[in-house]
Amino acid sequence: MFEPTRREFLIAGLAVAASSPSAFAQSKDLARLTLRQASELVRRKSASPVELTEACLARIDRHDKAINAFITVTRDEALKAAREREAEIRRGTNRGPLHGIPIALKDNIDTAGIRTTGGSALFKDRIPDHDAHAVARLKSAGAIVLGKLNLHEFALGGTSAVTYFGPVHNPWAIDHHPGGSSGGNAAAIAADLCFGSLGTDTGGSIRIPASYCGMVGVKPTAGRVSNRGVIPNSWSFDTVGPMGKTVEDVAIMLGVIAGYDDLDPTSVDVPVAEYARAMRARTSRIRVGIPRTPFYENVEREVMKAVDEALVVLRTIAGDVREVQLPASPGLGAVSNAEIYAYHAPWVTKTPDLYQDATRRIVLGGANAKVETYIEGRRRLELARREIAKAFESVDVVVTPTTTGVASLIPRQGSAPTSANPTATAGSTPTGPAGGGAPGFRNTSYFSYYGLPAISVPCGFTTAGLPIGLQIAGGPFAEATILALASAYEHATQWNKRRPKLGLGSSRSD
Repeated sequence: MFEPTRREFLIAGLAVAASSPSAFAQSKDLARLTLRQASELVRRKSASPVELTEACLARIDRHDKAINAFITVTRDEALKAAREREAEIRRGTNRGPLHGIPIALKDNIDTAGIRTTGGSALFKDRIPDHDAHAVARLKSAGAIVLGKLNLHEFALGGTSAVTYFGPVHNPWAIDHHPGGSSGGNAAAIAADLCFGSLGTDTGGSIRIPASYCGMVGVKPTAGRVSNRGVIPNSWSFDTVGPMGKTVEDVAIMLGVIAGYDDLDPTSVDVPVAEYARAMRARTSRIRVGIPRTPFYENVEREVMKAVDEALVVLRTIAGDVREVQLPASPGLGAVSNAEIYAYHAPWVTKTPDLYQDATRRIVLGGANAKVETYIEGRRRLELARREIAKAFESVDVVVTPTTTGVASLIPRQGSAPTSANPTATAGSTPTGPAGGGAPGFRNTSYFSYYGLPAISVPCGFTTAGLPIGLQIAGGPFAEATILALASAYEHATQWNKRRPKLGLGSSRSD
Protein backbone atom coordinates (compact mmCIF):
# COMPACT_ATOMS: atom_id res chain seq x y z
CA MET A 1 0.00 0.00 0.00
CA PHE A 2 0.94 3.63 -0.49
CA GLU A 3 1.79 5.39 2.74
CA PRO A 4 -0.48 8.39 3.49
CA THR A 5 1.90 10.22 5.81
CA ARG A 6 4.72 10.12 3.31
CA ARG A 7 2.37 11.26 0.54
CA GLU A 8 1.21 14.20 2.62
CA PHE A 9 4.79 15.12 3.35
CA LEU A 10 5.67 15.13 -0.33
CA ILE A 11 2.62 17.19 -1.22
CA ALA A 12 3.70 19.80 1.29
CA GLY A 13 7.22 19.78 -0.13
CA LEU A 14 5.97 20.17 -3.69
CA ALA A 15 3.75 22.99 -2.56
CA VAL A 16 6.65 24.95 -1.15
CA ALA A 17 8.67 24.47 -4.32
CA ALA A 18 5.97 25.02 -6.92
CA SER A 19 2.91 26.72 -5.49
CA SER A 20 1.76 29.52 -3.25
CA PRO A 21 1.53 28.57 0.44
CA SER A 22 -2.19 29.33 0.56
CA ALA A 23 -2.95 26.79 -2.15
CA PHE A 24 -1.79 23.75 -0.20
CA ALA A 25 -0.77 24.76 3.29
CA GLN A 26 -3.97 23.48 4.85
CA SER A 27 -5.06 21.15 2.05
CA LYS A 28 -4.20 17.58 1.18
CA ASP A 29 -6.44 17.55 -1.91
CA LEU A 30 -4.37 15.70 -4.50
CA ALA A 31 -6.51 17.07 -7.33
CA ARG A 32 -5.15 20.56 -6.73
CA LEU A 33 -1.63 19.54 -7.73
CA THR A 34 -0.28 20.29 -11.18
CA LEU A 35 0.08 17.43 -13.63
CA ARG A 36 3.85 17.41 -13.12
CA GLN A 37 3.51 17.35 -9.33
CA ALA A 38 1.02 14.48 -9.49
CA SER A 39 3.28 12.61 -11.91
CA GLU A 40 6.21 12.98 -9.53
CA LEU A 41 4.19 11.50 -6.67
CA VAL A 42 3.22 8.53 -8.84
CA ARG A 43 6.85 8.04 -9.91
CA ARG A 44 7.95 8.00 -6.27
CA LYS A 45 5.06 5.66 -5.36
CA SER A 46 3.88 8.26 -2.87
CA ALA A 47 0.44 8.55 -4.48
CA SER A 48 -1.31 6.01 -6.61
CA PRO A 49 -3.29 6.40 -9.86
CA VAL A 50 -6.37 5.26 -7.96
CA GLU A 51 -5.89 7.95 -5.32
CA LEU A 52 -5.44 10.64 -7.97
CA THR A 53 -8.53 9.47 -9.83
CA GLU A 54 -10.64 9.31 -6.69
CA ALA A 55 -9.50 12.84 -5.76
CA CYS A 56 -10.63 14.21 -9.13
CA LEU A 57 -13.93 12.34 -9.02
CA ALA A 58 -14.59 13.70 -5.53
CA ARG A 59 -14.08 17.27 -6.75
CA ILE A 60 -16.33 16.63 -9.75
CA ASP A 61 -19.04 15.39 -7.37
CA ARG A 62 -18.53 18.44 -5.16
CA HIS A 63 -18.25 21.23 -7.70
CA ASP A 64 -19.35 20.32 -11.20
CA LYS A 65 -23.06 20.73 -10.60
CA ALA A 66 -22.44 24.48 -10.44
CA ILE A 67 -19.84 24.60 -13.23
CA ASN A 68 -21.32 22.07 -15.70
CA ALA A 69 -17.93 21.30 -17.25
CA PHE A 70 -18.62 17.60 -17.84
CA ILE A 71 -21.16 16.03 -20.17
CA THR A 72 -20.10 12.47 -19.31
CA VAL A 73 -18.09 11.28 -16.31
CA THR A 74 -16.57 7.85 -16.95
CA ARG A 75 -16.26 6.92 -13.29
CA ASP A 76 -16.18 3.14 -13.58
CA GLU A 77 -13.91 3.11 -16.64
CA ALA A 78 -11.52 5.61 -15.05
CA LEU A 79 -11.21 3.67 -11.81
CA LYS A 80 -10.67 0.43 -13.74
CA ALA A 81 -7.92 2.05 -15.79
CA ALA A 82 -6.39 3.53 -12.63
CA ARG A 83 -6.22 0.09 -11.00
CA GLU A 84 -4.54 -1.27 -14.13
CA ARG A 85 -1.94 1.53 -14.14
CA GLU A 86 -1.36 0.94 -10.41
CA ALA A 87 -0.82 -2.77 -11.03
CA GLU A 88 1.74 -1.92 -13.71
CA ILE A 89 3.65 0.22 -11.22
CA ARG A 90 3.76 -2.67 -8.77
CA ARG A 91 5.25 -4.80 -11.56
CA GLY A 92 7.91 -2.15 -12.14
CA THR A 93 6.39 -0.56 -15.25
CA ASN A 94 5.96 3.17 -15.66
CA ARG A 95 5.00 4.48 -19.10
CA GLY A 96 6.20 8.03 -18.49
CA PRO A 97 4.98 11.31 -16.98
CA LEU A 98 1.33 10.67 -17.92
CA HIS A 99 1.24 7.24 -16.30
CA GLY A 100 -1.80 7.13 -14.01
CA ILE A 101 -2.70 10.80 -14.56
CA PRO A 102 -6.44 11.60 -14.89
CA ILE A 103 -7.24 13.88 -17.83
CA ALA A 104 -10.49 14.84 -19.58
CA LEU A 105 -11.42 15.31 -23.22
CA LYS A 106 -13.50 17.84 -25.12
CA ASP A 107 -16.66 16.10 -26.25
CA ASN A 108 -15.96 16.47 -29.96
CA ILE A 109 -13.00 14.07 -29.67
CA ASP A 110 -13.98 10.45 -30.26
CA THR A 111 -13.71 7.85 -27.51
CA ALA A 112 -14.39 4.18 -28.23
CA GLY A 113 -17.51 2.96 -26.43
CA ILE A 114 -18.11 6.35 -24.78
CA ARG A 115 -20.56 8.81 -26.28
CA THR A 116 -19.13 11.79 -28.11
CA THR A 117 -21.83 14.40 -28.60
CA GLY A 118 -20.30 17.59 -29.94
CA GLY A 119 -22.50 19.32 -27.36
CA SER A 120 -25.52 18.73 -29.58
CA ALA A 121 -28.86 16.94 -29.41
CA LEU A 122 -28.06 15.65 -32.89
CA PHE A 123 -25.28 13.43 -31.49
CA LYS A 124 -26.53 13.00 -27.93
CA ASP A 125 -26.50 9.20 -28.28
CA ARG A 126 -23.54 8.87 -30.65
CA ILE A 127 -21.01 6.25 -29.51
CA PRO A 128 -17.84 5.92 -31.63
CA ASP A 129 -16.18 2.59 -32.31
CA HIS A 130 -12.64 3.96 -32.15
CA ASP A 131 -10.58 6.41 -30.13
CA ALA A 132 -9.32 9.53 -31.86
CA HIS A 133 -5.64 9.26 -32.74
CA ALA A 134 -4.64 11.73 -30.01
CA VAL A 135 -6.69 9.85 -27.41
CA ALA A 136 -5.03 6.57 -28.36
CA ARG A 137 -1.64 8.23 -27.83
CA LEU A 138 -2.65 9.54 -24.41
CA LYS A 139 -3.90 6.13 -23.32
CA SER A 140 -0.76 4.45 -24.62
CA ALA A 141 1.24 6.86 -22.45
CA GLY A 142 -0.75 5.73 -19.40
CA ALA A 143 -3.22 8.59 -19.05
CA ILE A 144 -6.62 7.92 -17.49
CA VAL A 145 -9.73 9.37 -19.16
CA LEU A 146 -12.07 10.88 -16.55
CA GLY A 147 -14.80 11.86 -18.99
CA LYS A 148 -15.98 14.19 -21.74
CA LEU A 149 -16.21 17.95 -21.42
CA ASN A 150 -18.97 20.37 -22.37
CA LEU A 151 -18.42 22.76 -25.28
CA HIS A 152 -20.03 25.34 -27.52
CA GLU A 153 -22.18 23.22 -29.84
CA PHE A 154 -20.04 21.64 -32.56
CA ALA A 155 -17.26 24.06 -31.55
CA LEU A 156 -19.04 26.85 -33.45
CA GLY A 157 -18.74 29.71 -30.99
CA GLY A 158 -16.86 31.41 -28.21
CA THR A 159 -18.95 31.18 -25.03
CA SER A 160 -19.76 27.49 -24.35
CA ALA A 161 -23.23 28.79 -23.48
CA VAL A 162 -24.82 27.46 -26.68
CA THR A 163 -24.95 23.74 -25.95
CA TYR A 164 -27.63 21.09 -25.63
CA PHE A 165 -26.25 20.21 -22.19
CA GLY A 166 -26.58 23.68 -20.67
CA PRO A 167 -24.03 26.49 -20.41
CA VAL A 168 -20.62 26.06 -18.84
CA HIS A 169 -19.93 28.45 -15.96
CA ASN A 170 -16.64 30.18 -15.29
CA PRO A 171 -15.20 29.07 -11.91
CA TRP A 172 -13.85 32.60 -11.32
CA ALA A 173 -17.34 34.10 -11.57
CA ILE A 174 -20.16 31.61 -11.85
CA ASP A 175 -22.45 33.97 -13.77
CA HIS A 176 -19.81 34.51 -16.47
CA HIS A 177 -19.02 32.19 -19.37
CA PRO A 178 -15.59 30.51 -19.65
CA GLY A 179 -15.07 31.26 -23.33
CA GLY A 180 -15.20 28.66 -26.03
CA SER A 181 -15.48 26.50 -27.70
CA SER A 182 -13.31 24.45 -25.30
CA GLY A 183 -15.03 26.07 -22.32
CA GLY A 184 -15.59 22.87 -20.37
CA ASN A 185 -11.86 22.13 -20.62
CA ALA A 186 -10.72 25.44 -19.15
CA ALA A 187 -13.42 25.45 -16.46
CA ALA A 188 -12.57 21.89 -15.39
CA ILE A 189 -8.87 22.68 -15.08
CA ALA A 190 -9.47 25.96 -13.23
CA ALA A 191 -11.67 24.10 -10.75
CA ASP A 192 -9.08 21.32 -10.32
CA LEU A 193 -11.47 18.67 -11.64
CA CYS A 194 -8.70 17.11 -13.74
CA PHE A 195 -4.95 17.50 -14.20
CA GLY A 196 -5.11 18.37 -17.89
CA SER A 197 -7.33 18.15 -20.91
CA LEU A 198 -7.39 17.85 -24.66
CA GLY A 199 -9.27 20.50 -26.63
CA THR A 200 -9.61 21.72 -30.19
CA ASP A 201 -8.85 25.12 -31.69
CA THR A 202 -10.11 26.33 -35.06
CA GLY A 203 -9.89 30.08 -34.54
CA GLY A 204 -9.13 30.43 -30.84
CA SER A 205 -11.16 27.71 -29.13
CA ILE A 206 -8.30 26.61 -26.87
CA ARG A 207 -6.62 29.97 -26.30
CA ILE A 208 -9.75 32.04 -25.57
CA PRO A 209 -11.07 29.84 -22.73
CA ALA A 210 -7.54 29.44 -21.40
CA SER A 211 -7.35 33.23 -21.21
CA TYR A 212 -10.81 33.64 -19.66
CA CYS A 213 -10.17 30.97 -17.02
CA GLY A 214 -6.55 31.75 -16.12
CA MET A 215 -5.18 28.51 -17.55
CA VAL A 216 -2.60 27.54 -20.20
CA GLY A 217 -3.61 26.37 -23.65
CA VAL A 218 -1.62 25.57 -26.80
CA LYS A 219 -2.71 25.55 -30.42
CA PRO A 220 0.02 23.61 -32.25
CA THR A 221 1.15 24.19 -35.81
CA ALA A 222 -1.37 22.95 -38.36
CA GLY A 223 -0.61 19.27 -38.95
CA ARG A 224 1.50 18.87 -35.80
CA VAL A 225 -1.21 16.76 -34.07
CA SER A 226 -3.56 14.40 -35.91
CA ASN A 227 -7.21 15.47 -36.29
CA ARG A 228 -8.34 11.93 -37.03
CA GLY A 229 -11.31 11.04 -34.86
CA VAL A 230 -12.38 14.62 -34.15
CA ILE A 231 -15.82 15.93 -35.17
CA PRO A 232 -14.77 18.61 -37.65
CA ASN A 233 -15.48 22.30 -37.44
CA SER A 234 -13.41 23.35 -40.46
CA TRP A 235 -10.91 20.84 -41.84
CA SER A 236 -8.53 23.56 -43.03
CA PHE A 237 -8.14 25.15 -39.60
CA ASP A 238 -8.94 22.52 -36.95
CA THR A 239 -6.15 21.69 -34.51
CA VAL A 240 -6.02 19.46 -31.42
CA GLY A 241 -4.06 20.76 -28.46
CA PRO A 242 -3.50 20.43 -24.70
CA MET A 243 -4.78 22.63 -21.87
CA GLY A 244 -3.39 22.60 -18.35
CA LYS A 245 -2.44 24.44 -15.18
CA THR A 246 1.14 25.22 -16.20
CA VAL A 247 3.29 25.47 -19.31
CA GLU A 248 5.17 22.34 -18.26
CA ASP A 249 1.90 20.42 -17.99
CA VAL A 250 0.87 21.26 -21.55
CA ALA A 251 4.41 20.58 -22.82
CA ILE A 252 4.20 17.07 -21.37
CA MET A 253 0.86 16.39 -23.05
CA LEU A 254 1.91 17.93 -26.36
CA GLY A 255 4.98 15.71 -26.45
CA VAL A 256 2.70 12.67 -26.29
CA ILE A 257 0.05 13.64 -28.83
CA ALA A 258 2.32 15.29 -31.45
CA GLY A 259 3.47 13.21 -34.39
CA TYR A 260 2.72 12.10 -37.91
CA ASP A 261 -0.43 10.14 -38.73
CA ASP A 262 -0.43 8.76 -42.27
CA LEU A 263 -4.20 8.23 -42.09
CA ASP A 264 -4.86 11.94 -41.56
CA PRO A 265 -4.48 13.99 -44.76
CA THR A 266 -3.80 17.15 -42.72
CA SER A 267 -0.94 15.58 -40.75
CA VAL A 268 2.64 16.72 -41.48
CA ASP A 269 5.70 14.50 -41.11
CA VAL A 270 8.05 16.77 -39.15
CA PRO A 271 10.25 15.55 -36.25
CA VAL A 272 8.83 16.15 -32.76
CA ALA A 273 10.98 17.91 -30.18
CA GLU A 274 11.17 16.84 -26.54
CA TYR A 275 8.96 19.72 -25.48
CA ALA A 276 9.20 19.17 -21.73
CA ARG A 277 12.99 19.47 -22.02
CA ALA A 278 13.02 22.15 -24.73
CA MET A 279 10.87 24.48 -22.64
CA ARG A 280 13.75 24.78 -20.16
CA ALA A 281 16.02 26.32 -22.81
CA ARG A 282 17.56 29.74 -22.17
CA THR A 283 15.41 32.58 -23.45
CA SER A 284 18.03 35.31 -23.53
CA ARG A 285 18.43 34.95 -27.30
CA ILE A 286 14.75 34.81 -28.21
CA ARG A 287 13.75 37.79 -30.35
CA VAL A 288 10.27 39.06 -29.51
CA GLY A 289 8.08 41.02 -31.91
CA ILE A 290 5.22 43.30 -30.84
CA PRO A 291 2.67 43.64 -33.68
CA ARG A 292 0.70 46.70 -32.57
CA THR A 293 -1.63 46.66 -35.58
CA PRO A 294 -4.27 45.34 -35.26
CA PHE A 295 -3.63 43.21 -32.17
CA TYR A 296 -3.28 46.05 -29.65
CA GLU A 297 -6.14 48.13 -30.99
CA ASN A 298 -9.50 48.46 -29.16
CA VAL A 299 -8.24 46.44 -26.19
CA GLU A 300 -10.00 46.92 -22.84
CA ARG A 301 -8.08 49.14 -20.43
CA GLU A 302 -7.37 46.54 -17.73
CA VAL A 303 -6.30 43.98 -20.32
CA MET A 304 -3.93 46.49 -21.93
CA LYS A 305 -2.45 47.38 -18.54
CA ALA A 306 -1.75 43.72 -17.75
CA VAL A 307 -0.21 43.10 -21.17
CA ASP A 308 1.99 46.21 -20.92
CA GLU A 309 3.26 44.93 -17.57
CA ALA A 310 3.90 41.53 -19.16
CA LEU A 311 5.99 43.18 -21.87
CA VAL A 312 8.15 44.79 -19.18
CA VAL A 313 8.84 41.31 -17.78
CA LEU A 314 9.56 39.88 -21.23
CA ARG A 315 12.19 42.56 -21.81
CA THR A 316 14.10 41.17 -18.82
CA ILE A 317 14.02 37.53 -19.95
CA ALA A 318 14.19 37.75 -23.77
CA GLY A 319 17.08 38.78 -25.98
CA ASP A 320 15.36 41.55 -27.88
CA VAL A 321 11.88 43.11 -27.98
CA ARG A 322 10.95 45.20 -31.00
CA GLU A 323 7.91 46.48 -32.89
CA VAL A 324 6.96 44.45 -35.98
CA GLN A 325 4.32 44.48 -38.68
CA LEU A 326 2.69 41.19 -39.67
CA PRO A 327 1.01 40.58 -43.02
CA ALA A 328 -2.76 40.95 -43.06
CA SER A 329 -5.04 37.94 -42.73
CA PRO A 330 -7.97 37.55 -45.14
CA GLY A 331 -9.95 35.82 -42.37
CA LEU A 332 -11.21 32.26 -42.18
CA GLY A 333 -14.68 32.72 -43.61
CA ALA A 334 -14.17 32.10 -47.33
CA VAL A 335 -12.94 28.60 -46.54
CA SER A 336 -14.49 27.74 -43.18
CA ASN A 337 -18.09 28.64 -44.03
CA ALA A 338 -18.15 26.17 -46.91
CA GLU A 339 -16.46 23.42 -44.90
CA ILE A 340 -18.84 23.81 -41.97
CA TYR A 341 -21.86 23.45 -44.22
CA ALA A 342 -20.33 20.55 -46.16
CA TYR A 343 -20.00 18.48 -42.98
CA HIS A 344 -23.42 19.32 -41.54
CA ALA A 345 -25.46 19.28 -44.78
CA PRO A 346 -26.76 15.70 -44.32
CA TRP A 347 -28.32 16.60 -40.95
CA VAL A 348 -29.11 20.30 -40.98
CA THR A 349 -31.39 19.91 -43.98
CA LYS A 350 -33.26 16.91 -42.55
CA THR A 351 -33.31 17.55 -38.79
CA PRO A 352 -32.66 21.29 -38.34
CA ASP A 353 -34.52 21.39 -35.01
CA LEU A 354 -31.81 19.23 -33.41
CA TYR A 355 -29.40 22.17 -33.63
CA GLN A 356 -29.38 25.11 -31.25
CA ASP A 357 -30.77 28.18 -33.03
CA ALA A 358 -27.45 30.06 -33.11
CA THR A 359 -25.60 27.00 -34.40
CA ARG A 360 -28.14 26.34 -37.13
CA ARG A 361 -27.78 29.91 -38.38
CA ILE A 362 -24.01 29.51 -38.59
CA VAL A 363 -24.22 26.21 -40.46
CA LEU A 364 -26.81 27.47 -42.93
CA GLY A 365 -24.69 30.56 -43.49
CA GLY A 366 -22.42 28.43 -45.67
CA ALA A 367 -25.18 26.88 -47.76
CA ASN A 368 -24.73 29.35 -50.61
CA ALA A 369 -20.93 29.31 -50.67
CA LYS A 370 -19.66 29.39 -54.22
CA VAL A 371 -17.29 26.67 -55.41
CA GLU A 372 -14.97 29.17 -57.08
CA THR A 373 -14.81 31.27 -53.90
CA TYR A 374 -13.87 28.22 -51.84
CA ILE A 375 -11.24 27.01 -54.31
CA GLU A 376 -9.65 30.46 -54.54
CA GLY A 377 -9.76 30.71 -50.73
CA ARG A 378 -7.94 27.40 -50.39
CA ARG A 379 -5.31 28.45 -52.94
CA ARG A 380 -4.67 31.71 -51.11
CA LEU A 381 -4.46 29.84 -47.81
CA GLU A 382 -1.80 27.44 -49.05
CA LEU A 383 0.27 30.28 -50.50
CA ALA A 384 -0.07 32.35 -47.31
CA ARG A 385 1.07 29.47 -45.10
CA ARG A 386 4.19 29.04 -47.22
CA GLU A 387 4.99 32.74 -47.12
CA ILE A 388 4.37 33.39 -43.42
CA ALA A 389 7.80 32.07 -42.40
CA LYS A 390 9.29 35.26 -43.86
CA ALA A 391 7.56 37.27 -41.12
CA PHE A 392 9.72 35.39 -38.58
CA GLU A 393 13.09 36.12 -40.16
CA SER A 394 13.72 39.09 -37.85
CA VAL A 395 11.92 37.75 -34.76
CA ASP A 396 11.37 34.31 -33.22
CA VAL A 397 8.00 34.96 -31.60
CA VAL A 398 5.31 37.62 -31.49
CA VAL A 399 3.34 38.58 -28.38
CA THR A 400 -0.21 39.94 -28.20
CA PRO A 401 -3.15 40.05 -25.81
CA THR A 402 -4.92 36.71 -26.22
CA THR A 403 -8.25 38.52 -26.35
CA THR A 404 -9.29 42.15 -26.36
CA GLY A 405 -11.42 41.70 -23.22
CA VAL A 406 -12.28 39.28 -20.43
CA ALA A 407 -15.10 36.83 -19.81
CA SER A 408 -18.53 38.46 -19.83
CA LEU A 409 -21.88 37.41 -18.36
CA ILE A 410 -23.41 34.25 -19.78
CA PRO A 411 -25.58 35.47 -22.67
CA ARG A 412 -29.19 34.62 -23.12
CA GLN A 413 -29.75 32.04 -25.83
CA GLY A 414 -29.61 33.76 -29.20
CA SER A 415 -28.62 37.17 -27.84
CA ALA A 416 -26.62 39.40 -30.11
CA PRO A 417 -22.99 40.20 -29.36
CA THR A 418 -22.21 43.55 -27.79
CA SER A 419 -19.01 45.32 -26.90
CA ALA A 420 -19.33 43.88 -23.39
CA ASN A 421 -20.21 40.43 -24.72
CA PRO A 422 -18.39 40.14 -28.04
CA THR A 423 -18.64 36.38 -28.44
CA ALA A 424 -22.29 35.82 -27.56
CA THR A 425 -23.02 34.52 -31.03
CA ALA A 426 -19.49 34.33 -32.38
CA GLY A 427 -19.57 32.86 -35.83
CA SER A 428 -22.82 34.38 -37.05
CA THR A 429 -20.90 36.95 -39.06
CA PRO A 430 -20.08 36.54 -42.77
CA THR A 431 -16.46 35.91 -41.87
CA GLY A 432 -17.23 32.60 -40.20
CA PRO A 433 -17.14 31.12 -36.70
CA ALA A 434 -13.59 32.15 -36.02
CA GLY A 435 -13.11 35.01 -38.41
CA GLY A 436 -12.32 38.67 -38.06
CA GLY A 437 -16.00 39.58 -37.74
CA ALA A 438 -16.21 38.22 -34.18
CA PRO A 439 -14.20 40.53 -31.87
CA GLY A 440 -13.43 37.79 -29.34
CA PHE A 441 -11.54 35.84 -32.02
CA ARG A 442 -9.60 38.68 -33.65
CA ASN A 443 -6.21 38.10 -32.05
CA THR A 444 -6.39 34.31 -32.09
CA SER A 445 -7.86 33.68 -35.55
CA TYR A 446 -4.88 35.33 -37.26
CA PHE A 447 -2.56 32.51 -36.16
CA SER A 448 -5.18 29.91 -37.05
CA TYR A 449 -5.34 31.23 -40.60
CA TYR A 450 -1.58 30.99 -41.01
CA GLY A 451 -1.44 27.63 -39.20
CA LEU A 452 1.08 28.89 -36.64
CA PRO A 453 1.63 27.60 -33.09
CA ALA A 454 0.38 29.85 -30.29
CA ILE A 455 0.00 29.60 -26.53
CA SER A 456 -2.06 31.57 -24.02
CA VAL A 457 -0.68 32.02 -20.51
CA PRO A 458 -2.13 33.98 -17.56
CA CYS A 459 -0.75 37.51 -17.28
CA GLY A 460 -2.96 39.13 -14.66
CA PHE A 461 -6.46 39.79 -13.37
CA THR A 462 -8.97 42.60 -13.56
CA THR A 463 -9.99 44.46 -10.42
CA ALA A 464 -13.08 42.24 -10.44
CA GLY A 465 -10.82 39.19 -10.30
CA LEU A 466 -11.29 37.95 -13.89
CA PRO A 467 -8.26 36.36 -15.60
CA ILE A 468 -6.35 37.96 -18.47
CA GLY A 469 -4.28 36.04 -21.02
CA LEU A 470 -1.08 36.73 -22.96
CA GLN A 471 -0.61 35.10 -26.37
CA ILE A 472 2.82 34.03 -27.61
CA ALA A 473 3.03 32.77 -31.20
CA GLY A 474 5.90 31.51 -33.32
CA GLY A 475 6.80 30.44 -36.82
CA PRO A 476 5.86 27.04 -38.25
CA PHE A 477 6.70 24.20 -35.85
CA ALA A 478 8.24 26.58 -33.30
CA GLU A 479 6.36 25.00 -30.40
CA ALA A 480 9.56 24.54 -28.40
CA THR A 481 10.38 28.25 -28.64
CA ILE A 482 6.97 29.53 -27.56
CA LEU A 483 6.89 27.00 -24.71
CA ALA A 484 10.33 28.14 -23.51
CA LEU A 485 9.38 31.82 -23.44
CA ALA A 486 5.97 31.09 -21.91
CA SER A 487 7.59 28.99 -19.19
CA ALA A 488 10.17 31.68 -18.38
CA TYR A 489 7.41 34.29 -18.17
CA GLU A 490 5.28 31.99 -16.01
CA HIS A 491 8.10 31.48 -13.53
CA ALA A 492 8.89 35.19 -13.45
CA THR A 493 5.30 36.16 -12.62
CA GLN A 494 3.55 33.08 -11.19
CA TRP A 495 0.05 34.25 -12.14
CA ASN A 496 -0.80 30.58 -12.69
CA LYS A 497 -0.62 29.93 -8.93
CA ARG A 498 -3.95 31.67 -8.27
CA ARG A 499 -7.07 29.52 -8.10
CA PRO A 500 -10.73 30.49 -7.82
CA LYS A 501 -12.65 29.93 -4.61
CA LEU A 502 -15.51 27.68 -5.61
CA GLY A 503 -19.07 27.87 -4.38
CA LEU A 504 -18.97 31.60 -3.61
CA GLY A 505 -20.59 32.82 -6.83
CA SER A 506 -18.00 35.57 -7.24
CA SER A 507 -14.60 36.03 -8.83
CA ARG A 508 -12.48 35.61 -5.72
CA SER A 509 -9.33 33.57 -5.49
CA ASP A 510 -7.19 31.61 -3.08
